[in-house]
Amino acid sequence: MPKIAADGQHLTVLNLFSTDAPEKQVKLLAAMREIVDSAAYEGWISSTVHAGEDKPGTANFIQWNSAEDLEARYAGEEFKHRTLPLFGEITTSIRLLQNEIAFTQSKPGLDGTEISPDRDDYTAIELFGVAEEEQEDLVDALGTSQEWLQDVPGYRTHTVLRGLRARGVEGKFVVSYSQWDSKEAYDAFRGTPEADRAPERQKVDARVAALATWQDSNTYRVVHTRAAGE
Repeated sequence: MPKIAADGQHLTVLNLFSTDAPEKQVKLLAAMREIVDSAAYEGWISSTVHAGEDKPGTANFIQWNSAEDLEARYAGEEFKHRTLPLFGEITTSIRLLQNEIAFTQSKPGLDGTEISPDRDDYTAIELFGVAEEEQEDLVDALGTSQEWLQDVPGYRTHTVLRGLRARGVEGKFVVSYSQWDSKEAYDAFRGTPEADRAPERQKVDARVAALATWQDSNTYRVVHTRAAGE
C-alpha cells in the first residue's frame, strides 16, 4: 500500500486526464490498469489509479526514484508512440505533473497517509496555478495554515505537493490531495456558507484566493494500485 510522506526521498508524479463522457473514463481506466499491471520501468516505485467522481476523468498517483528515471520513461518508444496517442484519442486534456511532497497532515488517530483501493477514502485533488515568487506562500496556505482541518467532521488527511515541472500546465503550480470519510462529508465542508465558516478558515480561504491565479479540481475513488515487485 503506497504511503505519502514529506521525506524528500521520491519524485511524486500526478497524471491528470479529463474526458467528456463516462464511457471514455471506462476506457481510460482500462488502459491505465493495463499499463500499471505491466510496469517494469527502472526507478518506478508504485502507481495508484483514481476514477473521477464529479467529472469524467482519471488520476494516477505515481512514485519514482528520480526525475531521470521518469524522463527515461517519457523518452521511450512505447510512451511516445503508444501511450500518448492512446490517451490523446480519449481525453480532452492531459496534465503530467512532477512534484515533491511539501506537507502531509492526518486526523489524530490515523497512521499517516495511505492510498489504496482497499480503503474507502473519498479523495479531492485541487490544482492551483501560482506566480513563481508566491509558490511557497501558497504551499504554506494550503499546508501548515490548515491545522484546523483536523477538527472538521469527515476529514481524514491532506497532502500538499509543490509543483516542479509539468506537461500540459504553464508556469508554477501547487496541488492539494485530501481524503475524506465520504462524499457527503466533503460536500458539507465545501458547501458551508462563507458567513458560517470558522475565522481560521475564512482567513485561509482569502489567502488562497489572493495567491492562486487559477484553480481546477475533481473528486475521485481509488480503484487500482500496484508497487514494484508485486
